[in-house]
This record gives sequence, C-alpha cells and structure tokens, in this order.
Amino acid sequence: MKFEEHQIVKTTINFPQNGIAAGDIGAIVMCFTLPNEAYEVEFVNDDGSTRAMFAILPEHIELF
Repeated sequence: MKFEEHQIVKTTINFPQNGIAAGDIGAIVMCFTLPNEAYEVEFVNDDGSTRAMFAILPEHIELF
C-alpha cells in the first residue's frame, strides 16, 4: 500500500462531481486493497463538517 489511514493527502486532479478541485486537502479514513488499491478520503469545511468523502485511486492523490 502506498498510503496509510490518517495520512493527509492532496488531490492531483479535479473531482467536479464531488465538488473537489486539484490541490484540495483531505485525510485518508480507510484503505482498500480489493478489487483495486484505493483510499477513502474525507474533505472537511473550515468548521470541521464533512464537505465530501469518497474513494480515490492512489494515482490521484499525493502526500501533503
């Protein structure tokens, strides 16, 4: 696995369907290995409320 739970990452592409732009910062909340390596990433608003949370392939995130 490339990343671990609780690591802070930023997106490398836009996810317009989720309201997330390239460069947005989130936290990994779950790691998946099957059927493919992927990471559930949570993005929060300034007040701490969840803005978006969805699975992202490893090639679309990098460590912050």
